[in-house]
Amino acid sequence: MASQFLLLACLAMTASIALASDPSPLQDFCVADPSGTVPVNGHVCKDPKLVVADDFFFSGLHLAGNTSNPAGSKVTPANVAQIPGLNTFGISLVRIDYAPWGINAPHTHPRATEILTVLEGSLQVGFVTSNPENRLITKVLQKGDVFVFPVGLVHFQHNVGNVNAVAIAALSSQNPGAITIANAVFGSKPAISADVLAKAFQVDKDTIYDFQSKIIWWSQTTIRLIKFVLAYKVKQILSICLSSENQSIPKMASRFLLLALLVVMTCSIALATESLQDFCVAQPTRLAAVNGVVCKDPNLVEANDFYYSGLDIAGNASTAFGSRVTSVRVNQIPGLNTFGISIARIDFAAWGVNPPHTHPRAAEILTVLEGSLQVGFVTSNPDNRLITKILQAGDVFVFPEGLVHFQYNVGYTTAVAFSAFSSQNPGTVTLANTVFGSRPHISSDILTKAFLVDKQAIYNIQARF
Repeated sequence: MASQFLLLACLAMTASIALASDPSPLQDFCVADPSGTVPVNGHVCKDPKLVVADDFFFSGLHLAGNTSNPAGSKVTPANVAQIPGLNTFGISLVRIDYAPWGINAPHTHPRATEILTVLEGSLQVGFVTSNPENRLITKVLQKGDVFVFPVGLVHFQHNVGNVNAVAIAALSSQNPGAITIANAVFGSKPAISADVLAKAFQVDKDTIYDFQSKIIWWSQTTIRLIKFVLAYKVKQILSICLSSENQSIPKMASRFLLLALLVVMTCSIALATESLQDFCVAQPTRLAAVNGVVCKDPNLVEANDFYYSGLDIAGNASTAFGSRVTSVRVNQIPGLNTFGISIARIDFAAWGVNPPHTHPRAAEILTVLEGSLQVGFVTSNPDNRLITKILQAGDVFVFPEGLVHFQYNVGYTTAVAFSAFSSQNPGTVTLANTVFGSRPHISSDILTKAFLVDKQAIYNIQARF
């Protein structure tokens, strides 16, 4: 019995370490294969030998969506349904177009936090905290402003101008889902009982019938407000099969019981890594050392904790590389803490490069706003295969977590891109700086053997960093 408890303790510690974050890919990528017949929580992997650059590519985010619907908005998604290479990477993008005074109606994303930046126009945005406070946190955004919507909370956007507005949003899931509150409550099929809704909303049944009739008419005669939902549904199956031909043996039974306990405990550990409150706004002044940042007192949280301004301002690309990255991470938006997402603006001078680098803690999804970029990433050993593509305005490309990748402006004009990352702090390892510019230097003996050149060549490169 003691040995079994010891085994349980050891396995529990191992499981807690292994499952302290969302499951990570066990290969460079797992491009979705919709034709696969095995039901999984996500998609079956395509044969890596058949993977091509187009599996990580999408074109069309430069095109304005049709906002001629009652809400006056249109969402254009770039998730795993459009980009198979996003599978397992935990991130996606959308473009949202708004007619004058149009809204993206109150809704939730059950599986994702959202970070949004305004490209054109002015938007009033907001979210409502959970029970019992139900506090509205709201802000009016201008071009270049950024705002964060916590996972699962009701939120909205409203164009508060007489001109069209455009926003780009990143979401911390390859398939975030969307629940438009009015549609879900008053437009379900079959309809939720009027008795239930009358009590829930404290109104009479006639009011409920009126709401339901309008929502049903709306859903039948207009384009849906949200286009997040995948074209096909993916079954999510969790099955634990414990069997034995000889159930009467106490030793075998005890092992099954131990396994069952471990499964339950492992599931609870995995679930406990999710946010346990609406938000945990970072408070860097606290002294406690944690994997992230300590939470600010929720009573002191305000809209500015979820806000950043400045992504409309061009970065100074007059550098040796001809590029400038303007990051919006948890250091810039304290409200990003624990949400596993961040964004950046990248400016390129003519023929500028964002040199080969990695993000050790995040996948990246990039869309071009202006100009033309050659982008690419290199698979890991032993293949070291370059997967590359030329992008134009509105094109989207995905870079797998931890792989070497780059962007290169292949034009005589400046270029601008917007990137989202599947971490609040993805980290950046620029290879040239790291290998040849470390402090102190990596031994030239090591580098000469690694790069198969003489020491003088190593010294010449190190002198530049």
